[in-house]
Amino acid sequence: METIHLIIADETLRDGEQQVGVCFSKDIKRRLAHEIASTGVHSLALMPAVHPVEEQLTKTLVADGLGGQLAASTMMSKACIWQSQTTGVQHIILFHAVSDRLLLLRDPEMQVAEGGQAREAALLNGIKATPAQVQMVRANMCRRVRQHLEYAAQLGLRISFAAEDASRADFDFLVECINQFSPYLEQFLLCDTVGCLTPEKSYIWIHDLLASARCAPLIVHFHNDMGLALENTIQAVRAGAAGISGTFGGIGERAGNVAIEQVLNGLRLRFGWEVAGIDYEAIARVGQHLDQLGARAYPPYSQAAQRHEAGIHVHSLMRDRLSYAIFPYGQPEIWFGKHSGVSNIRYLFEHCLQKPLDREKYEQICQDIKNLSIQQNRSFSTDEILQWLQEQSYDSA
Repeated sequence: METIHLIIADETLRDGEQQVGVCFSKDIKRRLAHEIASTGVHSLALMPAVHPVEEQLTKTLVADGLGGQLAASTMMSKACIWQSQTTGVQHIILFHAVSDRLLLLRDPEMQVAEGGQAREAALLNGIKATPAQVQMVRANMCRRVRQHLEYAAQLGLRISFAAEDASRADFDFLVECINQFSPYLEQFLLCDTVGCLTPEKSYIWIHDLLASARCAPLIVHFHNDMGLALENTIQAVRAGAAGISGTFGGIGERAGNVAIEQVLNGLRLRFGWEVAGIDYEAIARVGQHLDQLGARAYPPYSQAAQRHEAGIHVHSLMRDRLSYAIFPYGQPEIWFGKHSGVSNIRYLFEHCLQKPLDREKYEQICQDIKNLSIQQNRSFSTDEILQWLQEQSYDSA
């Protein structure tokens, strides 16, 4: 066996738990965090901003001595960066979309320029934007990210950047982002957010990025919508990627993430490569524990893989069908739980009930549903939440 050096970034308790139907209790997450840390992974991601329970769990794990391995996945705001720092973590993962599709959907200037509802309707049939508008949203994104990278650096935090939807980004613009952001970063994560890469494209993409960019170590974070995440990740490693980001058991949104144990054992069996510092027996124990908990990824192409709970995803799906769903068939299902946002509640009242409420009411209901999800350790279908709303008399508010 040959020992290789490869960064292993775990997302089981962050991205993995965003799978509809996966909702671990605080005690279970604490135990899993210790088990995952014992495998030798270099980082273990949580998201303190999701709920006060997550913030407290992060503080508890820091007190347990895991602070050196923890990474706080952090939204692009100074308040969230400050919150992450107050938990005691030393490493944050800032994330932002880099594809034109998602940038055009989310840029505030685009929304003002083209006018709320009219623009939303137009986006259902695809993105329509002038070259000047594309350049505007790219410039706005770069400026915003740099401001927050500088702020996090001033706080003394170690920083990684996750480039959401990087696999659908313009190549030259992605290189520009890597070059601009890398001076602040320990790692630059390339996300195949909707799982649209193929093995051939993955190898060429990583090879060409390494040849074109002056970059921090490139880490690949691939999703499994087409069932290709494992081979895509292996080809990225062969092309020179410095590390991989995934989950144990491959759990995660839609059809999940690449399974860490499959990548590590695949590299060992196919190429005779063992990753330095990894305890392969401990890896097997984490997988067994998740299996006992019933946490299993949904099969690619299944209807269950069309379920969406995360608020930022639902916000985009309501305006652009292909923002987080690459297949033209099937209907995305909106679910509700710990990771839901105000957009999920808007969907209920404006799409299902045709009874719009004000944002303050949406936020209250969203918090109530998050609390319910944490109490019952589960997610809820649209029908279940509509019944719950009726029982709570929210639908007549």
